[in-house]
Amino acid sequence: MERIEAIVSGRVQMVMYRDFVCRSARSLALVGEAKNLPDGTVRVVAEGSRDDLLKLIIRLHKGSAFSHVRSVDVAWKAPRGTFSSFDITR
Repeated sequence: MERIEAIVSGRVQMVMYRDFVCRSARSLALVGEAKNLPDGTVRVVAEGSRDDLLKLIIRLHKGSAFSHVRSVDVAWKAPRGTFSSFDITR
C-alpha cells in the first residue's frame, strides 16, 4: 500500500472534477479524498496499490469532460491508513 498527495491546477473547480476523481478512485478500489482549495486547485489524497495509484495519476491529468488540467504535482508518501473509502470533502 502506498499514498499520493496531488495538487491539480487549471480549470478544475465547478466542472465536476472532484466527482470524476472520486468515481475514478472508487473504480480502482482506492481510498482517500478530493478537496477544493481556496486558490482554485484541487487536492487529491489517495491510498492503495502502486499500480492503481499510477492509473489514477493518468486520470488526474485527463480530467472531467468540462475541466482543463494545467498541471498535476504528485508527492509519494507513506500510507497512513486513515481512510475507509474515497470521498469528496469540503
